[in-house]
Amino acid sequence: MPSVGVKLYSVFFKFLLKHRLQNRIQSSGDESSSDPFGVTTRPEESVAAPNPLFTDGVATKDIHIDPLTSLSVRIFLPESALTPVEPSTSAGVHSGKARILNNLAGSDLLIRRNSLGSSNSLLSHKVESRRNSYGCTTGSSSPEAGSSDVYRGYSPSSSTGNSRKLPVMLQFHGGGWVSGSNDSVANDLFCRRMAKHCDIIVLAVGYRLAPENRYPAAYEDGFKVLKWLGKQANLAECNKSMGNSRRTGGEVKKSEVNKHIVDAFGASLVEPWLATHADPARCVLLGVSCGANIADYVARKAIEVGQSLDPVKVVAQVLMYPFFIGSVPTQSEIKQANSYFYDKPMCILAWKLFLPEEEFSLDHPAANPLVPGRSPPLKFMPPTLTIVAEHDWMRDRAIAYSEELRKVNVDAPVLEYKDAVHEFATLDMLLRTPQAQACAEDIAIWVKKYISLRGHEFSY
Repeated sequence: MPSVGVKLYSVFFKFLLKHRLQNRIQSSGDESSSDPFGVTTRPEESVAAPNPLFTDGVATKDIHIDPLTSLSVRIFLPESALTPVEPSTSAGVHSGKARILNNLAGSDLLIRRNSLGSSNSLLSHKVESRRNSYGCTTGSSSPEAGSSDVYRGYSPSSSTGNSRKLPVMLQFHGGGWVSGSNDSVANDLFCRRMAKHCDIIVLAVGYRLAPENRYPAAYEDGFKVLKWLGKQANLAECNKSMGNSRRTGGEVKKSEVNKHIVDAFGASLVEPWLATHADPARCVLLGVSCGANIADYVARKAIEVGQSLDPVKVVAQVLMYPFFIGSVPTQSEIKQANSYFYDKPMCILAWKLFLPEEEFSLDHPAANPLVPGRSPPLKFMPPTLTIVAEHDWMRDRAIAYSEELRKVNVDAPVLEYKDAVHEFATLDMLLRTPQAQACAEDIAIWVKKYISLRGHEFSY
């Protein structure tokens, strides 16, 4: 059973969540609450500021990518991108666990984790910093050498050529459609953990929240980021080609004189961190709670549009305790309807705030992944790892979806964590528990099977 602390915090959490949902329902009836530009965070959220220094081994920056909406991304760049990994380091401490999961990845077995899972503590390095006259952060732990009076966050132009191309993970936060943010303190820590464990660039998506923007806004935002990633890759390649043309003495148009491709407003369209380090051909989707629903939608859309996304290729997805529901209740929905943190009645309220009133149904394609007629066929879905918690009323439907994927030969293992609750690995109070850290390690082991440059094998 969950600890006494978790039980007490769950009561407090439910009280606040119910109050906020009721306020959202009242405000949703006001036409002025509709906002096409939208919001991606709430005033009550504690947010972490972006930090271009490699604090704790990861640098971050925020980018607003759509002038018509509030859609944004936070980039998490691991310090490992600056220096190639030596071949001798290919044997990692998790190799034993990796072999176990590799053998079980394509099976019908349900892998269970107890509450005493292994963990690696994350080291937090204090960085003394100050602001220079331009408002830039300076600090002694920056990877660049030089005077302390200059900007010392990471700049690809000052890198040494030992940079690496890393796979990319699109991460969609949870929050029941109406709360949560990509720059919250909890989500920032979780994405840092993923960036380091998976050795991957994480793009945390700040999608628009309900009820200001109902379905399909959040889903469209998720797919828009995937298309933006492809655009970045193509622009970077064009930029590289223009650079080669200048070096070889080829004809260069006046518009190509600038170092970067620019848009009509003069702002650079090429994101330098992604241009230097991202390999979009190895793209992973990871969704938390309702974010898992978005990830699954984005994977389906990627299949539908096919090669038009090139060079982006979705090679795998991770669904962490997905926010699935349906009109015919499962056993877990009956027995654990009043479970910890997110009980079924409150989640139904969240769905009412997210789905348009005229479309509300617990069997809406956004809510029930197994509703008949959904496309594309499941056999085309990418390999899918599903994370479920023992004390989560949504667990059975997530497991059922994974079983359907396996029936059509999709690699779709399930990791169930004993004594765990919904959002046990991403909720602020639980992020630093051994079980949450063990979950991050398990995800990294499975994901590396599909992002390894050497094929379907582990990269360590």
